[in-house]
Amino acid sequence: MSRDPGRRAAVVVLDGVGAGGAPDAARFGDEGANTLSNTARAAGGLRLPNLQRLGLGNIVEIEGVPPAGEPRASWGLMTERSAAKATLAGHWEIMGLVLREPLPTYPEGFPEEIISRFERETGRKVIGNRPASGTQIIEELGPEQERTGAWIVYTSADSVFQVAAHTGVIPLQELYEACEKAHRMLIGEGRILVERVIARPYHGKPGAYERENENRHDYGIEPFGETYLDRIKDAGHEVVAVGKVRDIFDGRGITRHLPAPPDDAAKVDAVLEALGEVGSGLIFANLVDFDAKYGHRRDPEGMAQNLERFDRRVPELLGALGPEDLLVITADHGNDPTFRGTDHTRERVPLLAAGGGGARPLGVRETFADAGASAAAWLGVRRGGLPGESWV
Repeated sequence: MSRDPGRRAAVVVLDGVGAGGAPDAARFGDEGANTLSNTARAAGGLRLPNLQRLGLGNIVEIEGVPPAGEPRASWGLMTERSAAKATLAGHWEIMGLVLREPLPTYPEGFPEEIISRFERETGRKVIGNRPASGTQIIEELGPEQERTGAWIVYTSADSVFQVAAHTGVIPLQELYEACEKAHRMLIGEGRILVERVIARPYHGKPGAYERENENRHDYGIEPFGETYLDRIKDAGHEVVAVGKVRDIFDGRGITRHLPAPPDDAAKVDAVLEALGEVGSGLIFANLVDFDAKYGHRRDPEGMAQNLERFDRRVPELLGALGPEDLLVITADHGNDPTFRGTDHTRERVPLLAAGGGGARPLGVRETFADAGASAAAWLGVRRGGLPGESWV
């Protein structure tokens, strides 16, 4: 295919908003998880009139969101093939890179040799070193960090090395430098011991600590193969990353980054900004609040409210599309706020596609990569040997 100079595709990822039904959920201990359906049930129903008209209620049973008689978008589900239920794996697969083997996780905390080396290289001690919710471990260990100046290190069910620091105690730049050292230790020496190193700055007082999400930074693995982002960029299109997408791909295949702090509303604003400026290309956005603020914190009311806030912005997104544009709304994994624990849940993800040849059922897709394949095809970019089947 040749480059189509007048088309745009926008892929908006509602981070953690799964739709249940993953065929391998039991292998991950996640049977019964369904972020959309269980959130709706816990909240006494959802009010999502705009997503309902697009066909969200045709995808999965959602209390308060009935099926549309004639959906205004194509609708379906996507099944993950990657051996993980993580943000990086989900986004990589959306763009055609399937993670065949799971990355290491640390349910007992990181080995002593990793912690000792991190302490030596950064000149500060470590406290924590266990799987934990970020907000909970900061509330628990923040006073000790203020007294001692130690790093708070923690992980989760994902393959992540997270470093939290009170910016009134440890300067932000020192936190970033420490995370760069951890990245070299854990990713940059010919072995991959974690998926990402994450800098988690915060401020405030005991009982009222606040994370500085706008200053969070992820240090990830560079994609090990070509993605649809690379293909689209190499074809001469713009590739605009909104939110943490740039960090997830370590900047590969991206021409412009819109960080859009501090919340999902600002990220929708950034998508609209890009749609107003990009002549041809891809806008790839991550709306992280669903996951970070509500899924991991097991807050179904908050999840429901954020879904309703996003729903109110849908008409703006649709209104910003031209006749030759494609909008895809999907997710990267589940994070059921009613489920046990505080980690991601293995689920299929919803798929809504406005534009791109009218509305029709898309069924259950065999891989998240169908989204990237379709965005690339819409832009006239060849699929080559990457996974995924286009619906456009």
